Amino acid sequence: MADNTPAQANGQATQAQLALQKIYVRDASFEAPNAPQIFQEIGESQQAPQVQLNLSHKADQLADGVFEVVLTLTLTCTLQDRTAYLAEVHQAGIFDVVGFADAERDAILGSYCPNVLFPYARQMISDLVVNGGFPPFLLQPINFDALYGEQLRRRAEAPVANA
Repeated sequence: MADNTPAQANGQATQAQLALQKIYVRDASFEAPNAPQIFQEIGESQQAPQVQLNLSHKADQLADGVFEVVLTLTLTCTLQDRTAYLAEVHQAGIFDVVGFADAERDAILGSYCPNVLFPYARQMISDLVVNGGFPPFLLQPINFDALYGEQLRRRAEAPVANA
């Protein structure tokens, strides 16, 4: 026998709800391991510094319909194989995601939520870099919908292990 909520018992469908409870910085760090010499090297170098961005996210269920999503951005700047700086931000949010089918919920947690968190993480990275004494770095927008779609495609193509 299925359990019915009062709304379902009255013939009403459960309405899907998506709400943002809180946005916060879970962790942030900045390292300039070769300072202060690296500042002079950047000014004298004919080569442009190389910048690499790594990003990831994860979602953990805190309660029924309540999820913490953490977007992690790691920005590494190198000059001739020496690290100029490393900035990392774990930008988090608590989201209520209720009444969605599993696939819709996964898409919200994998695309919509990181999209909400990204501007905050981008600002935090920018502040860390500038406050670390380096020229401003503007992270370009990221298409989390496309990244999520690519993740689904890779899962579908992955070989299934036999039991």
